[in-house]
Amino acid sequence: MSNIVAIVGRPNVGKSTFFNRLIEERKAIEDNVSGVTRDRHYGHAQWGGKFFSVIDTGGYVTGSDDVYEAEIRKQVNLALDEASVILFVVDCIDGLTDLDKEFANELRSAKKPIYLVANKADTQERMFMANEFYELGIGNEKIFPIAAVSGSGTGDLLDELITHFEDNGEENPDLGIPKIAILGRPNVGKSSFLNALLGSERSIVTNEAGTTRDAIHTHYTLYGKNFIITDTAGIRKKSRVKEDIEFYSVMRSLRTLEDSDVIIVMVDATRGLEAQDVNLISLGIKNNKGIMIMVNKWDLIEKDHKTMDKFKENMMEKLGENKWIPIIFTSMITKQRIFQAIELAVEVYDNKTRKISTSKLNDKILPEIERYPPPAYKGKYIKIKYITQLPTKNPVFAFFCNLPQYLKAPYTRYLENRLREHFDFQGVPIKITYKKK
Repeated sequence: MSNIVAIVGRPNVGKSTFFNRLIEERKAIEDNVSGVTRDRHYGHAQWGGKFFSVIDTGGYVTGSDDVYEAEIRKQVNLALDEASVILFVVDCIDGLTDLDKEFANELRSAKKPIYLVANKADTQERMFMANEFYELGIGNEKIFPIAAVSGSGTGDLLDELITHFEDNGEENPDLGIPKIAILGRPNVGKSSFLNALLGSERSIVTNEAGTTRDAIHTHYTLYGKNFIITDTAGIRKKSRVKEDIEFYSVMRSLRTLEDSDVIIVMVDATRGLEAQDVNLISLGIKNNKGIMIMVNKWDLIEKDHKTMDKFKENMMEKLGENKWIPIIFTSMITKQRIFQAIELAVEVYDNKTRKISTSKLNDKILPEIERYPPPAYKGKYIKIKYITQLPTKNPVFAFFCNLPQYLKAPYTRYLENRLREHFDFQGVPIKITYKKK
């Protein structure tokens, strides 16, 4: 979509609040602490019958040696390159600062429409205070005083903004595209994996845990198929989450899990499958998501020809009945199996959306039922007559029989195992329901 708007400015002027206002959703984390937003963050908005993408960026600071601020500057510059229109946000309460002037100088070379947006103008007095930003001498002649919290003044700005869009855009360019989420504990290599796939610095990577805060959505194409891959904040035990920002980061990660089709649970090879990873997998199963485990930092493990098999065996013990979850071993440093990992995620998605004809199901499963029929209950024999797959987003199979109330969990597991044996449902939870016939 060519209609792209970048929201830029120094830290703590209300860019994320304005971003959430435009997309009408609390997608970006808002906090009074500066530097909360680090990576580029995308959303979709519409005004006056025109649809456009909005990019939220971190606060731009020049002349700083801080590792995050240097990386944030890179992310802001990438957003400026992508955008068709730039919204330069300043703060009416703080007034004109040296950081505003420095960033204005950075923007002068941008050959794109620039609008100066004076945020926090929620009183008449503050609206007058916005006039001092004319000193910057940047953007269109008019300054737009707004209050991102209430939405005051945003209508006039948007009326002007959409005049630069040549087409109406797409209502939701993400609709119908498979969503793959990368989840795991902090510092296991989630952002490094996304960057390695894309061949660019989409997410900021440092050795510090908690670098990624928002869920970072990225479009990716493999073998002619489009996907949305989402990098998420690391998830720790609830008892260890002390800061509000980390709490909201974890909430965004869990919401991303709920919105995705397939989840990649990334595990640190030096630590193995931990309780928090198992909790994430259980949550994925509960939400009917395709699931795979990606063991990263495999280059740090001393290996012989049996190491991988032993590692898998140990993980399978912890997974219990969920041995249908595939495991792949990778290294972001050596780029070992990173593309096989995304191929496996695509395969899991295909398994999740596969539809099997009723005739095929009955040809394969009814002989298995005859070979091992359901056990009688109180002298009553249970007869399964036929099977069909229900038209749902996830694999759900209905078994029609005379006494559905007497079929128990052990036999359900037997049927699930036979379905997995005859049809490829690797990485996908299966549901079985019984109906009276």
